[in-house]
Amino acid sequence: MTQSYQPTQAQLLNGAAEPSTAAASTWTIEDSEELYRIRGWGEPYFSINAAGHITVSPQGDRGGSLDLYELVEALRQRDLELPLLLRFSDILKDRIERLNACFAKAIARYSYAGTYRGVFPVKCNQQRHLIEDLVRFGQPFQFGLEAGSKPELLIALATLNTPGALLICNGYKDEGYIETAMLGQRLGQQPFIVLEQLDEVDTVIQTSQRLGIQPLLGVRAKLSTRGVGRWSDSAGDRAKFGLSIADILTVVERLRAAGMLSCLRLLHFHIGSQVSAISAIKDALREACQIYVELAKLGAPMGYLDVGGGLGVDYDGSKTNFHASKNYSTQNYANDVVAEVKEACAARDLPVPTLISESGRAVASHQSVLIFDVLGTSEATQSTPEPLQPGEHALVRELYEIYESTHANNYQEAYNDALQFKEEAASLFDFGYLSLTERARIERLFWACCRQIVEIVRQEDYVPDELEDLEKSMASIYYVNLSVFQSAPDSWAIDQLFPILPIHRLNEEPTSRATLADLTCDSDGKINQFIDLRGVKDVLELHNYIPGQPYYLGLFLGGAYQEIMGSLHNLFGQTNTVHIQLTPKGYQIEHVVKGDTMAQVLSYVEYSAEDLLEQIRRRSEQALQNRDISLDEARLLQKNYQNSLNHYTYLS
Repeated sequence: MTQSYQPTQAQLLNGAAEPSTAAASTWTIEDSEELYRIRGWGEPYFSINAAGHITVSPQGDRGGSLDLYELVEALRQRDLELPLLLRFSDILKDRIERLNACFAKAIARYSYAGTYRGVFPVKCNQQRHLIEDLVRFGQPFQFGLEAGSKPELLIALATLNTPGALLICNGYKDEGYIETAMLGQRLGQQPFIVLEQLDEVDTVIQTSQRLGIQPLLGVRAKLSTRGVGRWSDSAGDRAKFGLSIADILTVVERLRAAGMLSCLRLLHFHIGSQVSAISAIKDALREACQIYVELAKLGAPMGYLDVGGGLGVDYDGSKTNFHASKNYSTQNYANDVVAEVKEACAARDLPVPTLISESGRAVASHQSVLIFDVLGTSEATQSTPEPLQPGEHALVRELYEIYESTHANNYQEAYNDALQFKEEAASLFDFGYLSLTERARIERLFWACCRQIVEIVRQEDYVPDELEDLEKSMASIYYVNLSVFQSAPDSWAIDQLFPILPIHRLNEEPTSRATLADLTCDSDGKINQFIDLRGVKDVLELHNYIPGQPYYLGLFLGGAYQEIMGSLHNLFGQTNTVHIQLTPKGYQIEHVVKGDTMAQVLSYVEYSAEDLLEQIRRRSEQALQNRDISLDEARLLQKNYQNSLNHYTYLS
């Protein structure tokens, strides 16, 4: 499905025609840029325009941008409901070009005699349109694919049509996997079968002899060097994949005995995804390079070195070795890879290998943006307490006095006293000495005191320990049209941080502090950790929610892993997905992939929509006979039921 859109001159100048909610304020878009750290994680693709809307520059700093709010509104007019996953194919292209440009620059800088051939790990995002785009954009660079399973191998064999591109075959392998990979050579492919388990060696030898095909082989080394962050266990003695040094020598001996040592051409290693510290990458390269030159010394022809994945994404924009960031640039990474390999080979007077990296996260993360709307809020008490009345309970009088007298010099004492009175009220209520109305009055006063104290604490450089959690306990809950388990599973499973912020109203000061709650009925269906310069914050600054007016949030940098790892918790299915390409006249909708309907997700758990509808019809007929339902009600029920089956799983 392809459609074109050209914004009007007025829209280009003024932004989208959304209802104006901004009050006179000193807040600027620069304040929003600093608050949400958009310059840190978003450049060169995301920024804020004068209207206070997020803009997307799919071609980076080469020009051309789109107003994201305006784009979402236009898509909704096409009956595409939220949540919406927007894929910007130009960003994917730009990421591939930048990665290859960094390696080309490093190769020129160090006079490296070899070349770079990147591959994309299909496991990062197996969606067909994305893989097809990636292969197309990667053709000028002979960019290949990496398969970690037999289904991914089938995708790669059928999709990769670039002469000279590599197909790296990782993961557990049975005879069918190995046979299929070898036969891929007959199609002109270059499939490297990477040996990761000792029992794969005999299968490779037997299959090669049976087919009469000399395979391209590699070995994956278990390095003693470990990565940093959540995936540090990907390396080391207890790593899931890879061969120890002793096992690698066994592979060499078995291949030599079979007359197939000449097939061993590649060394592969991987120290984990999202490596945040360049020092860990340097240490791993040093160890791997020594293994590489020793394999060549043993008689293997070699010629290829696969440094695996790990090239990080700066999710929080801090440019540090924090797990959600990285303390190096892509150019630093390429320089270190090239320099280390050249030095190791020069020391042994060996020709340098073709360099391979499996940088999936760094290639795919930026290209998608998940847009979802706020459905409602649960606010911490905001009302001003009613004036004190004669004869009110002593605890009410005490709390009212605290409310009236709290200031910057006594707020810590005021909080401790207010907390004590609240606890006394709960105890008195339990023993019947306080009415429900009196307890409610005391709790309203307590939260009013806390609201005052929070406002003071926000201006302080130092926050006392007992007040650190007050902001979190006072936070509002914003209910969002989203399933965390479907669209951001890593946020739930491993506390992955993603930039989340409003895509409009960014010229207004966000006065609310909130956590996000999704549509599922699971207490874990929430997001309550957000990026911050100093690490992680428990609340997100958001604007006051205005019922009846759309309030859109965006989750950024989620283009790797999230789509394919999502679950059907509460039967919330895949979201609507739209592929956008920039054009000289605006943008073009390349593809629309409609999200799951209720009938589709029900079929995943073995329910037939037709059977369910028939059961409702029968029960309606029985209810009609029993006079429990009218004919009009029965007709309306069946109509609603059928419409629901054909509808998006999310809320309208």
